[in-house]
This record gives sequence, structure tokens and C-alpha cells, in this order.
Amino acid sequence: MRRFVSVSGILFLAFVMWAGAGVATAAPVYPVPDSFLAGVPLELGNPGGSAPGSNDWTCRPSDAHPEPVVLVHGTGGARQTNWAVYAPLLANEGYCVYSLTYGNFPDLPWPLDAIGGMTPIDTGTAQIAAFVDEVLSSTGASKVDLVGHSQGTVQANNYVKFFGGAGKVAKIVSLAPPWHGTYGNDQVSAGRFMRSLGIDDEVAAGFPVCGACPEMLQGSAFIDRMRAGGVYAPGIDYTNITTRYDELVVPYTSGLEPGPDTTNIVVQDGCEQDYSDHVAVAGSARAAGFVLNALDPAHPRDVPCRFVAPVAG
Repeated sequence: MRRFVSVSGILFLAFVMWAGAGVATAAPVYPVPDSFLAGVPLELGNPGGSAPGSNDWTCRPSDAHPEPVVLVHGTGGARQTNWAVYAPLLANEGYCVYSLTYGNFPDLPWPLDAIGGMTPIDTGTAQIAAFVDEVLSSTGASKVDLVGHSQGTVQANNYVKFFGGAGKVAKIVSLAPPWHGTYGNDQVSAGRFMRSLGIDDEVAAGFPVCGACPEMLQGSAFIDRMRAGGVYAPGIDYTNITTRYDELVVPYTSGLEPGPDTTNIVVQDGCEQDYSDHVAVAGSARAAGFVLNALDPAHPRDVPCRFVAPVAG
């Protein structure tokens, strides 16, 4: 009888340990907001923090999603404020998700130090390159996927073209990219006008507030360098997601760049009630559906169509 009790106790203890381990290791499910502006209260409640689901340095990629996703914010953004939607969304999908704040001024007090994308583009790209190396080292992955918004899209491309990142990136998914630069076209170009006045990128980069901003103008030396010989780096899958109501990438068609292994998408095609502007497109459920399909094209899902208001969407 004593032996029976002992064996039963061992079995019961083993069950409790197994059940407890199952609870402890269950992947958390993060709430996913439906607005880009959800990043603001996150930052207010956790200054300098990371959006839920991101920057878990114990994460190991699964066979289903072998490439970690690195989120690259836009001008004025940060690792938390820009990615309140995408960090939890991608984590819930089983991705290892990482984000950084680049191009900020860390010596300034909060909240000024949480305003990224302010330094010249190459300065930010160097920070992104170091961060990707850290992600690869931590996860053991051979490549990452990059999801960028606004300036983050040309940052991602600058990394793969000029900072040695081509062999470390599988996919670049771009929200509101300015591949031709903004505020201009082949006939009228803000960037070329500034250069005709002797204001080139090196001088413009000395602007105290936003050194990267003039570099994104159509006709700037930076845009001309990126476009020389073709915008894209070979061997990388590109997806561009644009909105007709973009008020910062003007014209919005600047983000529709053809190329091999490239998909160009306008969120309003097939969904007129999505009024996403430059900001809201990084919170739109429709744009997010396209992003998920771009990251995992082998398992496409239906992309939703719903009303999205500008800015708040």
C-alpha cells in the first residue's frame, strides 16, 4: 500500500508540474489596437519603453516564421509610438518582433529623446545596421524581414544597398514609401530647387531640427543616390503599400516603384472607405492585412475592408 501511494504521488506531482509548465510557457496574446495613435498613451505610461510584443530577447524564431521582423519607424516616431498596432499583431502571429528608436537625441530629456528620425539618414542607418546584427546574434537567425513606415522605408533600403545589409534581409515591406522622394516630380522638384540655390544634402543635414527631412525631397542628392542604378537591392522581396490620401509623400505614386520581386499596393483599390493618410496607414487593418500576406505569402489571408479615418485610423 505504501508503494502504491508513493507511485501515485509521483504521478500526481508529475502531472502538476506538466500542467504548470504548460501554463508558464503559453505564448501571451497581446491586445491589438485599431489606431496608429494608440502608441501615444503607451509612451506616456511607459516612457522610452517598447510596444507590447516587441523586443523580447528570449524569443526564438519558429519554423513557420524563421525570420525575425524588425520594425523601422518614420520621421518623428520611435520604437513604441510608431508600432502600437504592429508589434502585438506580429507577436500574436508567432513572429519574433524587434524595434528600435534611431536618429534621436538620447541626451535630451524625455519626451524629446523619444522623437526619432531626426538625424541625417546615414546616421540612422548605421544604428539600424548595428541593431539588426544584435537581433541576428540573439535569435540565431540568418536573415530578418524589415517593415518600415515613411522614412523607415528608405532607411531599410539604404541599409541593404549601402550598409552591407543585402545578405541579412529577406523581405522589405514598406508603408508609405517615398521612392522618388516627396514634393516634386520630374518637372517640378523641391530638392532640385534647393540644390540650385547651393543647398545640398550635406548643408541641409546640418539643419538643427530634422537633418533627414530635406534628404527625402524629390531631387535631393540622397534620393538621386538611392535611385542610381535602380532603387532596389537584388535578391530581396519588396512590397510597397501606399494610400491615395498621403499628404506627406506627394504625389503618393512616389511609393509605387516597379521592379523584380516587387508588389505595389494602393489600400483604396477595392476599398474606397479606407481614408488612411500618411499616419493612419500604419494603423489601418487593411494595410496590416497586406503586411501579413507580404511576410507570409505561402499562407495568404483575406484582407479586411473597413472605414478608416485620417490620422486617427
